[in-house]
Amino acid sequence: MFKISEKARLAIYIGSLCSVSYLAVYFARNILGAVSPQMIEVGGFSESYIGKLESTYLICYALGQLINGALGDKIKARYMISLGLLCAGVTNFIFTYITGIPFASIAVYGFTGYFLSMIYGPMTKVVAENTEPVYATRCSIGYTFASFIGTPLAGVAATHLAWNNVFKLSSVILAVMATLCFSVFLFFERKGIIKYGQYKSEKSRSGGSIKVLIKHRIIKFSFIAMLTGIVRTTVTFWFPTYISQYLDFPHDKATTIYTVASFIISTTTFIAIFIYERLKRNMDLTILIMFSSSTIFFTAVYFLKIPVLNIIFMVLAIMSAGAASTMLYSRYCPSLRDTGMVSGATGFLDFLSYAAASATSTLFAEAVTTIGWGNLILVWAGLMFVGIIVALPYRSFLKKAESES
Repeated sequence: MFKISEKARLAIYIGSLCSVSYLAVYFARNILGAVSPQMIEVGGFSESYIGKLESTYLICYALGQLINGALGDKIKARYMISLGLLCAGVTNFIFTYITGIPFASIAVYGFTGYFLSMIYGPMTKVVAENTEPVYATRCSIGYTFASFIGTPLAGVAATHLAWNNVFKLSSVILAVMATLCFSVFLFFERKGIIKYGQYKSEKSRSGGSIKVLIKHRIIKFSFIAMLTGIVRTTVTFWFPTYISQYLDFPHDKATTIYTVASFIISTTTFIAIFIYERLKRNMDLTILIMFSSSTIFFTAVYFLKIPVLNIIFMVLAIMSAGAASTMLYSRYCPSLRDTGMVSGATGFLDFLSYAAASATSTLFAEAVTTIGWGNLILVWAGLMFVGIIVALPYRSFLKKAESES
């Protein structure tokens, strides 16, 4: 009989709750991208309006990550996560009734982004501080997978429901998850499965939090967060519209293709960890290979005009960038446990990721009409090439140079 250790069992409890919660977040997060072809073709909304919705959402989500990440180191996850889920459900529901008022609808959708930003930092802190490092990685794989699978689930809903009903469905799911999270977290706290304040910040004994994070290579991973955020958020968001406009598929077929592609993309986390294990758990090498692969695949997308091959390589390019992102959030962030700043650092990196995505979302929308989809693909390939430069193991080079001298 296969026996599971007590620590592994508790990690499964925590990881399962976090994964289901994060699935609700990413279902809500990806609705706009999934229904955008329907909103444009059937609802009469413009690409510009949808681009403004997405950009506002991302700005608010990014700022929220910065604020709520820091708060997550001080406030119990039970309050942060359940309140964020509930409020996001309310604003999502309101949004469906005020789309005829552009300013108000954009503002309300921005609030949805802010409230959803209350989940990830505190969640990562809970996992990192209440499970062993090996289980923390596996738990983070679970909710990283949930973030990927939320995209195709949004696509499935978009193929069966009118766009406004997809938002309403999300509101119900978020409200249910808010109630469930509050109740289960409270139970876990009373049973001692989740404890707070086990790790104190290094900043008091190491000259400040900035020095501590620089020591832990926060600058390098900040650039990685921004570059991968652009692809996993902005490029993925515009993917259904790309299929519809550039590859000339009607909106219903574009949504179906996007859904199938998203299911495939959802396996990225497991592929990334498999490659990471095969590379003897070398996180830096894994990230370098993933950026290199994404650059090659985006370049192939530019040259391959056959729709099937074009979509295949686009999916591979997104998956490669997503694998680099998996290393960031599943390996790097939990490794900061001993600093006592897991939530704050995670929130900061997520802030940079979504700030970069927000800045590029509107730019990409404008670029479609000015330089066209084809040249925009080259821009994406160029960004991944920058990722190769960032991912080079400079620290190893310096250590080798020092040893030789």
